Amino acid sequence: MSSFDASRDLQATLQRIQIAVDKNQLTASAAGNIRAWLTEPRFAQYAGEVTEHVTQGKWKELDDVFWTVIPFGTGGRRGKMYPIGTNAINDRTIGESAQGLAEYVKQKHPPGTPPACAIAYDTRHRSRHFAELCSEIMVANGFKVYFLDGYRSTPELSFAVRHKRCACGIMVTASHNPPSDNAVKAYWSTGGQLLPPHDQGVIERVMAAGEIVRSPFADALARGDVVHCQQEVDAEYQRCVRAQSRPGPRQLKIIYSPMHGVGASSVCPVLASVGFGDVEVFAPHAEPNGDFPNVPDHVANPENPATFDSIIARAEEIGADLILSTDPDADRLGCAAAVTAGGPWRTFTGNQIGCLLAESLLEGKKYVGNLSPGDYLVKTLVTTEMIRRIADSYGVKTHGNLQVGFKWIAGLVDEVGPEHFVLGAEESHGFMAGTYTRDKDATVAAMLVAELAARAKAAGQTLHQKLDSLYWQHGCHAERTVSKTMPGSEGMVRMRSLMARFRESPPKQLAGMKVRETRDYQNLLVLSPSGRRKLEGPKGDMLVFDLAVEGNYVAVRPSGTEPKVKFYMFTYEPPELLADLEAAKADLDERLDKLQRDLFELADAVH
Repeated sequence: MSSFDASRDLQATLQRIQIAVDKNQLTASAAGNIRAWLTEPRFAQYAGEVTEHVTQGKWKELDDVFWTVIPFGTGGRRGKMYPIGTNAINDRTIGESAQGLAEYVKQKHPPGTPPACAIAYDTRHRSRHFAELCSEIMVANGFKVYFLDGYRSTPELSFAVRHKRCACGIMVTASHNPPSDNAVKAYWSTGGQLLPPHDQGVIERVMAAGEIVRSPFADALARGDVVHCQQEVDAEYQRCVRAQSRPGPRQLKIIYSPMHGVGASSVCPVLASVGFGDVEVFAPHAEPNGDFPNVPDHVANPENPATFDSIIARAEEIGADLILSTDPDADRLGCAAAVTAGGPWRTFTGNQIGCLLAESLLEGKKYVGNLSPGDYLVKTLVTTEMIRRIADSYGVKTHGNLQVGFKWIAGLVDEVGPEHFVLGAEESHGFMAGTYTRDKDATVAAMLVAELAARAKAAGQTLHQKLDSLYWQHGCHAERTVSKTMPGSEGMVRMRSLMARFRESPPKQLAGMKVRETRDYQNLLVLSPSGRRKLEGPKGDMLVFDLAVEGNYVAVRPSGTEPKVKFYMFTYEPPELLADLEAAKADLDERLDKLQRDLFELADAVH
């Protein structure tokens, strides 16, 4: 084709795009990004496929993948995979992420020593491909790459960054998202995810990425610029996890599900090495498979009780004591146990697991005599206050004024100092104990929960009965997190409208309880009928409605990684008012139902 013909075809394609905008088939923002991919040299290799989509009139597909640019959220850059698009995970957006990270890290790295990057990947479709692509880009930018060959967990990648003294790390995973998705998480030299100012510095480089340079993976491996290090890192990582173990009973029958992910690479050997010899891997979930075929709706999220249904049936069949389950990249833990010995089974929420771990770790430190007033726990603003009450009873501090995202927990550990760190916990089933990693780790959490369950069994208790004993001591707490999904460009408009409406006109009551005041973390203000005052807290797009009944409140925020608004509901009955624990649980559950109904009605009213 002559340059004249090519120019004429380009003009015709651009004209079709403008017509689609005029007909409201395509948003203006999508059209702008599409034009860039058709005209700028850095996108030349994708121009043919973009043109084909335009010619075929695939306006819905084009709008979905071009209407915005995928941001770095609380969990990195994450989205649906599609061969083209600024709002999709593909070679270009992954490549930009690695190129931007490489450029920024080189700028900050001390001169004279070549920087290194650790890279790992999970069982998702194209994860290995994206991991090799990132390796090629880092090597071409002068990095040595330590590559974990084979499926490995996100916390092991965090550990590898620290262990190999890397300047940064990349994990290819979309955690518990649907099979259509993938992502990259970027890590700093601390082993934690990117924090200010580095997150913004990397984003600026990513957005400005021009040419993406690459060095073929096989050649880099042959030269030694890419080094397979999984055997060394596996051994050291598992040794550090085992160091958090506590001696005690081990008579426990466990069923473990990796939910088609990477967890069996670490959870199984660690449980075996600390003495749990009766562990069955749940066969339907054992195969590493990015389609997550045997998980309900193909979404492998241990936060969802439905993912446990088939495992519970197997547990009842074989007389198991405990179910442990990890998400595809093994950074989140879920668990279930019989309510009473031989009775019906029930799953635990992330908040409940966090409370059990907090009590177990603090009690263990007290038992061996090394509990210190300097010891501390860390949680986010949307994680249960029961953790704080447990810590208070042991005379230790809780740092809880943190936005959502485990990177803030990891960052605070480095800020305060790791010496007295006990536990980091977030409501979405993320837990960190020990200082060998700077991310949530389902492997150490699985080990600690198994040890606690074995001690409880030896004392004639189930884990649920152990939790009930904590409720009697610290008050009955019941929490629930629900979401309203709002996909696409229209969804983003709805999310912004909803948050703006709540800010401008907060609800006056929820579930029959007056809204006493509203905490606005974006504007750092507390709003109440008597006026407004400054809010001391971390800036972020979140509102908290504190209700008139003490200890009851609701938080609202748009997700940082998915197209949804999340509602976090917290209810509480203080211990001095508890007469009948089961009745109190039922009352709080009814209160949560009412809160959810009211919140959804308010959300549905916003268009």
